[in-house]
Amino acid sequence: MESLFITEKIKDLLPKIKSFVENELYPLETTDNLLHNFSFVEPILKEKRALVKQAGLWGLHLPIEDGGLGLTLCEFGQISEVLASSPFGHYVFNTQAPDIGNTELMHKYAPKHLKDQYLKPLMDGEIRSCFSMTEPEFAGSNPTRMGTTAVKDGDDYIINGHKWFTSSADGAAFAVVMAVTNPDAAPHKRASQIIVPLDTPGYKFIRNIPIMGHTGDSWASHAEVIYENVRVPQGNLIGMEGSGFLLAQERLGPGRIHHCMRFIGIAERSFDLMCRYAVAREMEEGVVLGEKQFIQGFIAESRAEIDAARLLVLRTAKNIDEKGAAAVRDEISMIKFFTANMMLRVIDRAIQTHGALGMTNDILLSYWYAHERAARIYDGADEVHKTALARGILKGYGLDTRKK
Repeated sequence: MESLFITEKIKDLLPKIKSFVENELYPLETTDNLLHNFSFVEPILKEKRALVKQAGLWGLHLPIEDGGLGLTLCEFGQISEVLASSPFGHYVFNTQAPDIGNTELMHKYAPKHLKDQYLKPLMDGEIRSCFSMTEPEFAGSNPTRMGTTAVKDGDDYIINGHKWFTSSADGAAFAVVMAVTNPDAAPHKRASQIIVPLDTPGYKFIRNIPIMGHTGDSWASHAEVIYENVRVPQGNLIGMEGSGFLLAQERLGPGRIHHCMRFIGIAERSFDLMCRYAVAREMEEGVVLGEKQFIQGFIAESRAEIDAARLLVLRTAKNIDEKGAAAVRDEISMIKFFTANMMLRVIDRAIQTHGALGMTNDILLSYWYAHERAARIYDGADEVHKTALARGILKGYGLDTRKK
């Protein structure tokens, strides 16, 4: 934790959450629970969710009027780091992506009837949702290119399109779908966000996409889906028609704080595993692994990189709280690629320290190594964020690269 950003609201809260995660969730990190599909461990995680509610720790990210604590992004980011130390932390506390992003989006922009029908049960943990944006036919690095359309017909939209990496669609109650509603408008004003219940005729679940050899199911999955003449009321629109990209950016700003603090939590746990092994693993009689300079280098570099990333991310979160996401776009780009790469380096060092054990599924490291490589791709690939940051910097020196 970083004392510079601790507030009175979370000073006593963080140790309680840390204790719950360590005592209730760490013991669940068995080979069976990690290697099987999510539905294998889901029943016991639902029991843990009930314990979270009993402990008064449910919905911490929500506004006060919805039973939450009204935490700032900077405050919740620090909670997110603690939850991320276990693969099950965010799900058990109902702060998992993509639900947390959809919750924040709907709370701010959805009309009352959508909040009553979809947002309330989502906040209560009774249903799950998904976010349907990426398409296999178009580069995700240019979201203005999109083939999914929503055409008006009477009081309805008729949606047609092909999406993939619609994460957590398997078993979700509804999707927030990005679709082109205004094809003749400027590129960033063509798309809208529309709620589609997944029991609507014409919605087709194609498959859960295998990721690094693991297909997954339920919440821990990434689906390919098709919308074929899917008819939904125009009242299912979130925000204004044509505001889809604006809403996506508003969703992604805080979302990147959530992701980056999750990366830091994973890196911190990997660091802890590395250090524990370094002081316990005997290389020769009376000499442990931690006495070797190579390992000491791993530990020193990791400590510095984790601490630097945390300061960067929490500073950015605080600036978003105070100035809004649009004012700190460059900072948001910077933390995304810096923190994702930091996490992967720390995991890699921890695996190297554990040797052959690190490659097995007996400890968490190989699980994270496989599942978190995508961190450098989703929510904007490294190259996109680096380019955006460099352009912002160079513009301050009088060079506008966007016109070329």
